Amino acid sequence: MEHLKYPIGKFQRPDSFDPARLKEWIMEIRMLPEKLKIILGEMTDAELDQPYRPDGWTGRQVVHHMADSHLNAYIRFKWTLTEDTPTIKAYNEKAWAELPEAKSSPVDVSVALLESLHRRWSLMLENIGEADWQKSYIHPEYGTHYPLYVVAALYAWHGNHHLGHLGLLIED
Repeated sequence: MEHLKYPIGKFQRPDSFDPARLKEWIMEIRMLPEKLKIILGEMTDAELDQPYRPDGWTGRQVVHHMADSHLNAYIRFKWTLTEDTPTIKAYNEKAWAELPEAKSSPVDVSVALLESLHRRWSLMLENIGEADWQKSYIHPEYGTHYPLYVVAALYAWHGNHHLGHLGLLIED
């Protein structure tokens, strides 16, 4: 069951700022929509409407969740770059994934959103100064500070994590 929950392993929070790794994370964020289109091109509608694990989301819900989550991450970056250690707004991702549009809308709607969002987001990330990567936000559910370099690592992982879930749905 652990492999079904974490097909690429759990997120490993980086201990320190590393410019070389940061470039890799930004490239992962930039390339996510293309990787997503490739994997979706291999999937049938029936596969998209199957859960990737017992009591898990369907592939369709995963795609729409990626758009919801990454849109929130982009806004969190903007808040952090323009405010002094903001406390971000959390959202109930499980409830969002149960909304009718997340359960039944065509995935190409979220793919198009992710394409534009990731293009804009990666342009922002590529132009953040080194000192700004140390800026952080506070997550209200955990009371933890998240420096932007950690958030970049998290969302590089997050995209690949959910690509792994979608890969579980493709029949051999």
